[in-house]
Amino acid sequence: MSSIHSQVVFITGGAHGIGEQLARRLHSQGARVVVTDLDEAGLAKLGDELGERVLTAVADVRDLAALQSVVAQAAQRFGGIDTVVANAGIASYGSVLNVDPETFKRVIDVDVVGVFNTVRAALPSVIERRGYVLVVSSLAAFSPLAGMASYDAAKAGVEHFASALRQEVAYLGVEVGSAHMGWIDTPLVRDTKADLGAFDDMMATLPWPLNKTTSVEKCVDAFVKGIEGRSRRVYCPRWVGAFRWLKPVLTLRPVEGSLIKGAATMVPRMDAEIAALGRSTSAYNEKMEK
Repeated sequence: MSSIHSQVVFITGGAHGIGEQLARRLHSQGARVVVTDLDEAGLAKLGDELGERVLTAVADVRDLAALQSVVAQAAQRFGGIDTVVANAGIASYGSVLNVDPETFKRVIDVDVVGVFNTVRAALPSVIERRGYVLVVSSLAAFSPLAGMASYDAAKAGVEHFASALRQEVAYLGVEVGSAHMGWIDTPLVRDTKADLGAFDDMMATLPWPLNKTTSVEKCVDAFVKGIEGRSRRVYCPRWVGAFRWLKPVLTLRPVEGSLIKGAATMVPRMDAEIAALGRSTSAYNEKMEK
């Protein structure tokens, strides 16, 4: 086990949701935390409330130089980075036929290129300290859904990125894990439910336990345990792990057929709602992009 109180932990996407609560939990256990986000006000609030042992910086994960600057600041203030959590991520709304192409690209840039930039910036320090990398993927890496193609592709991509990275750095004493969560009660999920009635109804029709939402607190519990154990896989809830092995079954025609049948109703309704919204992502993500 790796002691939390002796670590410097770098977290992207840390002004809200899982990233914010993870920063608070690790800090409460004695860690020094380095937190980035695009939300300047959210970061300022977090920094003011945590006080000591925190470094916050506004940085876009699409900007490698900005992340390298944050890592340099962390090295100067705390000596280096032991654990990096590549958490920043967004999602788009809409089918492949109707999603705004620029929004689709933005999801890939943030959720995939942003993970690479985060890891690339922190990796020299993590290697020096024989530390740990946690790449935040999703259940979506194993079980895709209609209307979520950009998010599904991104999360499947970063799962494979983590697996390749693990092979590259194991001999240097660095462990790499990927985190896979079901529906977590984050702003991302709440905003999508509020914007799209079709999404909320789709969730309700999914079989148990796929229709259940888990608290951020339970997700953070799993993340902390994963960091302490330098785990290769972090699942929240634990049943998500079964879908890693069920992935080939989920694409079989009899199983996929029920999803296709449901999508025939859900996708046109979802696209109509998105057209009425006039945007292919949450209002919060649109604001952060401007």
